Amino acid sequence: MKLLGISGTIIGSKTAIVTEKILEDIAKMDPSMETEHLNLKEFDIQFCDGRDTGDYNEDTKQIINLISNADLYIIVTPIFHGTYSGVLKNLFDLISPQVMKNKVIGFTAVGGNYKHYLMVENQLKPIAGYFGAHVAPSYVFVHNEDFKNNYIANQDILDQITDFSRDIINMKKLLQ
Repeated sequence: MKLLGISGTIIGSKTAIVTEKILEDIAKMDPSMETEHLNLKEFDIQFCDGRDTGDYNEDTKQIINLISNADLYIIVTPIFHGTYSGVLKNLFDLISPQVMKNKVIGFTAVGGNYKHYLMVENQLKPIAGYFGAHVAPSYVFVHNEDFKNNYIANQDILDQITDFSRDIINMKKLLQ
């Protein structure tokens, strides 16, 4: 079983920190789970313009391949102006809806404004529905204040991540 954690931004480090923490928790809870971190910051992803996927650069094709070959996903995005990142939107545009059909997706968001914590419910979960994916019932909202020296310092958030990780594993097992 292959879990792909996607850090949905090309700037900053908090999104990747959260993604790594979730992947670490899941790997501890289920050592049989193969985990991989797709940090979009490390790729030269091209803008989706409707061309055949084979006509994009190697980085973009590699990202599409990684997503296509995963069995379930953790998608972590920063919140910019009340919504998810543009690079994540571009990624969704590059992926055929068939790729995520009947697969589990878990969402987490990182933001600097508590007013945005429902963005996952209102914007990301409907996209998963479009893809025909099964969405984890819980999600985690991590505020910028929950970090200290490039790690998550809020124990409540760490506990939420543990519960979220357990939900992802249990949901996948139930659907098998």
